[in-house]
Amino acid sequence: MLHVEIIPVTHYQQNCSFIWCDETLEAALVDPGGEPEKLIARVQRSEFTLTKVLLTHGHMDHVGAVTPIARAFDTPVVGPHRAESFWLDMLDKQASMMGFAPCEPVVPSVWLNDGDVVTLGNRHLQVFHCPGHTPGHVVFVDLDAAIAFVGDVLFKGSVGRTDFPRGNQQQLIDSIHSKLWPLGDHIQFVPGHGPTSTFGAERASNPFVADKHFG
Repeated sequence: MLHVEIIPVTHYQQNCSFIWCDETLEAALVDPGGEPEKLIARVQRSEFTLTKVLLTHGHMDHVGAVTPIARAFDTPVVGPHRAESFWLDMLDKQASMMGFAPCEPVVPSVWLNDGDVVTLGNRHLQVFHCPGHTPGHVVFVDLDAAIAFVGDVLFKGSVGRTDFPRGNQQQLIDSIHSKLWPLGDHIQFVPGHGPTSTFGAERASNPFVADKHFG
């Protein structure tokens, strides 16, 4: 079984997910956006072995703690899609713009593509390239556990902003409709910020992507 603990970090209250396979005790951090000491201490208090850092996209509030964590545990940085190098190359500028202290450069060990599979112990996370909020955004989905880590693609009652450079509203909506909805209404998702929800709940009531708005 895949287990999930959500750890909000930074003044943006970004949802960093500490996830693990209970059969192998292998663990990963999804989108460690800041407060590396807090996240490192949480891993060290656990019985799990951190084997990966997973990234949905390259915005500062999702990657700010990546490099110190990867160094502390000698783990690879997996994701996002290569198109996200646009944002990762701008971390200094992002820090200034978003009110963060400068962070170390983030260099993924592996870039991901749509259709890739990331393993965590005996768990398999399907990778979906979902551009729109950013060009190289990816979503991780454990279909057996019926849980998705969607970054800033989708929120409870909202969707990701598209007014940043290389954002695209239609592309974002298309990503949600074509990549996420077909996975099933039962899928629970952890967004980059705020409470969890399900795809079914958002299809029913989300004012940006609910079925009733798209005939």
